[in-house]
Amino acid sequence: MQYKKSDFYYDLPEELIAQTPAEPRDCSRLLIYNRATGEVKHEIFRNIIDSLNAGDVLVVNDTKVLPARLYAHTQNGGTVEVLLLKRLNKDEWEVLVKPGKKCTVGKKLVISEELSLTVKDITPSGERIVKFEYDGVFEEIIDKIGSMPLPPYIKTKLQDKNRYQTVYAKHDGSAAAPTAGLHFTPELLRKIKDKGVIVTEVLLHVGLGTFRPVKEDIITDHKMHSEYYEVGESAAEIINAAKRDGRRVIAVGTTSVRTLESAADEKGFISPQKGNTQIFIYPPYKFKCVDALITNFHLPESTLIMLVAALTGREKVLELYETAVREKYRFFSFGDAMMIV
Repeated sequence: MQYKKSDFYYDLPEELIAQTPAEPRDCSRLLIYNRATGEVKHEIFRNIIDSLNAGDVLVVNDTKVLPARLYAHTQNGGTVEVLLLKRLNKDEWEVLVKPGKKCTVGKKLVISEELSLTVKDITPSGERIVKFEYDGVFEEIIDKIGSMPLPPYIKTKLQDKNRYQTVYAKHDGSAAAPTAGLHFTPELLRKIKDKGVIVTEVLLHVGLGTFRPVKEDIITDHKMHSEYYEVGESAAEIINAAKRDGRRVIAVGTTSVRTLESAADEKGFISPQKGNTQIFIYPPYKFKCVDALITNFHLPESTLIMLVAALTGREKVLELYETAVREKYRFFSFGDAMMIV
């Protein structure tokens, strides 16, 4: 069956779009859906431990969000917003610029005393390839002058930029947070490990392509942007042992799903690897590695709700979202969570 973008639409009252993160992180709400029994439960996120079993493998994405929004100045005093999307090499990046008309090839923009850039190329979809010149360590300069690239539906200023990072974030490179992981605290993770659940890390640097609206009417015409991922030797060994033993592999977030499914063979086994993925998961899709998912509530008609629908079925995901709206769950990046088992 060919699905249309409109097949993944649902109606969301604006007041349910979360503007601030839950405090503390693990007090957000959790909707649990059991595919085998059809049961739906409503919990507080910290009680997720009751739905985890000793031997389960919880796979998290340990990417770190760069404070990727910068403001540059043209020679005649104009301001340009520059959003870092993807590092191409040491000094060159793919970036999104607003307004684009000021950013022709060869144009130089000054961001601060220590940082400037030159536009080298324009991609077919309008992003710019730029080369940075800087005095000092690039990451330290960005950390000092950049701001967190919060999605446009969040209108409230973020008081603490660490609240848009997971507590296990390690590797700089994302333009957006893997938001399902924002609910975990160090204490909750410790209790989960004490129960015998194995927590392992993979890496996918989240680009804004993940969140780009699907413009094509037929969803198979949509092309995903590529994102860099890594699966290390230790993670592969842990996941493969679980697959051999019939233990559950539970992905924390759609980015972990996309990493695992990109790296898995037909039997669900993983080999250590790194590369770029453009995997687009939508129904019907046969999951090779992932057995269960912890995720947030996603935008209507987005590739993310399509991925969740591949696990639950399209009709069921819309039914679950209707339930979440009725129960006044909070939606999107700073919103509540759903676990599909």
